[in-house]
Amino acid sequence: MAVTSFIAFMLIFALIGVASMLRRQATTTDYLVAGRSVPAWLAGLSAVATNNSGYMFIGMIGMTYSTGLSSVWLMIGWIAGDLMASLTIMKPLRQVSEMRNVHSFGGLLADWHGHGFIHLRRITGVLTILFLGAYAAAQLTAGSKALSVLFDWPLSTGALIGGGLVLLYSYSGGIRASIWTDAAQSFVMLGSMLILMMAAVQTAGADASIPDALASVSPTYMQWFPGQGWSGALLFVGGWIAAGFGVAGQPHIVIRYMALDRVENLGRFRIYYYTWFTLFYAATIAVGLMARLLLPDAGSFDAELALPLLSQQLLPAPLVGLMLAGLFAATMSTADSLILSCAASFTRDLLPAHKPGYAATKLATVAVVIVALLLSLSGNQSVFALVLIAWGLLAAAFAPLLLVLALGWQPSERVALLAMGSGVVTLLLWRWSGLGSVVYELLQALLLAFSVLVIDHRSATVSCREP
Repeated sequence: MAVTSFIAFMLIFALIGVASMLRRQATTTDYLVAGRSVPAWLAGLSAVATNNSGYMFIGMIGMTYSTGLSSVWLMIGWIAGDLMASLTIMKPLRQVSEMRNVHSFGGLLADWHGHGFIHLRRITGVLTILFLGAYAAAQLTAGSKALSVLFDWPLSTGALIGGGLVLLYSYSGGIRASIWTDAAQSFVMLGSMLILMMAAVQTAGADASIPDALASVSPTYMQWFPGQGWSGALLFVGGWIAAGFGVAGQPHIVIRYMALDRVENLGRFRIYYYTWFTLFYAATIAVGLMARLLLPDAGSFDAELALPLLSQQLLPAPLVGLMLAGLFAATMSTADSLILSCAASFTRDLLPAHKPGYAATKLATVAVVIVALLLSLSGNQSVFALVLIAWGLLAAAFAPLLLVLALGWQPSERVALLAMGSGVVTLLLWRWSGLGSVVYELLQALLLAFSVLVIDHRSATVSCREP
């Protein structure tokens, strides 16, 4: 029954994606930005489903299971930072994308002020393909982990199923298929998480007080902050606010804003986006806490397998299939967007002079899926770690530059590249030093990259004022 339920949901997603062909136009504009005709509710649900990937079902629940209540600051910080980026960047971004008629993230950065920076565009394309490729592999790995636990299937099976389905509808309908399936997947994701949360609360609360039981896990499990003093707490929260602001550097999410039908609909977009985001994130943390009570043998299994193990223990077989479908919906709603963004970067940013057409863009999609599958099958990496690294690298490279462009600044191509490079190098060095346990390394990377742009802007302003 669980397998049948799971397969049924997968077929529904595939059919919705293929059905998008009814609205498809055989143009690169339609394939990559859906003709900039997506209504606010659809774009908002698509963006939030894409943002909340398999990382939430696997990595976030695993972290909450291991660390306790302090994981709530990932939710608070991430949503606060995301909202800051939306309010400062996304309106001018949507306006510029239409005015310049760009179809890729690299094109947006390079042509924002009409300069057509070719080196910036190509390097952005390379970084996008590298980082999003690893990100897509993490999504396929998340699905593999769940299937291996629930059905005792080989780890490769989940990656192959997810990759095959994503290829089917992404190749068929491009970003429009991705957006349509994202919206359907968002309902399955939220519904399955709420069902598991209610089942877990009912089970855990049957024998004892849930707050008391959680407090007894360990002396620090229900502390609001990690035990590092107030300075450590501020850095901890600041790191996750930076992570949320990093949404501006995620090509697969930014493209949803570019596909929105009208800039005036951004307010409605945000209502759908943040309402769903808050409900889902809160339910995820609750499930992670309940899992620690109902699966108390911490250390005897991979914490990132807490959700599939808990659903297997609490839910009847059809709902286990629904839970797994929700997880797969999360992975596919992100993986398809990552893959299409990589295809756009390959065809529009690495080869801007040639401007490959519709058929070449679809072939690039096939190539990216194959590479992501190979990366996923190459090892059993931590989904949480892979997503944080990829998200951080993209944010460090692109978010500060997008912010200053949205503010109307005009950095030169050399300065833009310097800021991107300094952000990426800082993040990698901070992570390599092992200081990521003190504060998420993206905070320092964003500050340094932004400082490079501020110094350049002030220097340019002083030069203009001099007689």
